[in-house]
Amino acid sequence: MSHRGRRMAGACINTAVAGLLATGGALAPAQREATGSSSGTRVAVGAYLHYGSPGVNRMQGLSHWLGGTELRAGHTYLPGDTWSNIEGEPDSLRSWARWREERADRLFVLNVPMLEDNEGGVPDDQVAELLRSGAQGAYDHHFRRLAERLVSLGIPDTVIVLGWEMNGFDYTHRCRPDPENWKRYWRRIVAAMRSVEGERFRFDFAPNRGIDAIPWTRCYPGDDVVDIVGMDSYDQPPGNNFDEQVTQPYGLQQQVDFAKAHHKQISYPEWGLFRRGDNPEYMRQMLVWIADQKPLYHSITDYCPHGVWQCSRNPRSAEVFREFLSTDPDRRAASRPHP
Repeated sequence: MSHRGRRMAGACINTAVAGLLATGGALAPAQREATGSSSGTRVAVGAYLHYGSPGVNRMQGLSHWLGGTELRAGHTYLPGDTWSNIEGEPDSLRSWARWREERADRLFVLNVPMLEDNEGGVPDDQVAELLRSGAQGAYDHHFRRLAERLVSLGIPDTVIVLGWEMNGFDYTHRCRPDPENWKRYWRRIVAAMRSVEGERFRFDFAPNRGIDAIPWTRCYPGDDVVDIVGMDSYDQPPGNNFDEQVTQPYGLQQQVDFAKAHHKQISYPEWGLFRRGDNPEYMRQMLVWIADQKPLYHSITDYCPHGVWQCSRNPRSAEVFREFLSTDPDRRAASRPHP
């Protein structure tokens, strides 16, 4: 989903969230932690709540709404408008660094664009030229600066979701115009960031579910420069129902199988409702899938139309989400389908 959409959604929900906080939505500190599955395997639960510092502030409110379930995955995005922002200029990174440092078991997840003007509708021929330049090292210094900033802020173990949804049509950092140079460019970025002393970054390769503009396997840059195989998956075609979202070419099952074959963890950096509106069955099936697959983390996109806490359009799905992520075993069991 676009950063522009996230900024607009963040502005629209300020008033609603202020009301939640005023009525006690963030008064109780997190006391419990979700397991993510009935087996007790810990999965870091997260949500995208706002692109800036308000996203940090809202974490406690969502945790309280979930009955105290701790959100261990904090998720935000660097703007892709200018190189200075991609270098980590946004002040909100300081807020996220403070949040991350409060507990050793938290994950800070940061989506990083690979090119500036990332939502500028740049045509394919220009994208191909930019990718060639990146593959030749023209932009290495921007990513070294980002790495240096993250290390200096005390978040050297950030999960970097680099060039997300690269198999799509929209972002300037898309893969289709030149897959081979896209892969070379990814490798240069990882090398540049890993060259900074003190870094412990993990790099998350996260395509859209399905083929989209190009099969995402054609964009995979190599096991030595990927730590996590993620997937962004919303309730929308391709796939007329959740089962088809699992079994379709380059769908959820292929992601799991691919990651296993390459000895990688999986993640779901973006997921949520979309084209089919308030769909509690999708919500239940996606949460069961996540619990059964045990990703490193998952992060619901929590604004309208995708979300459940900051969006009043999806009350039935919100109830499923809330019950499933409760740490009360009876409530969690009640939210799972019976055999």
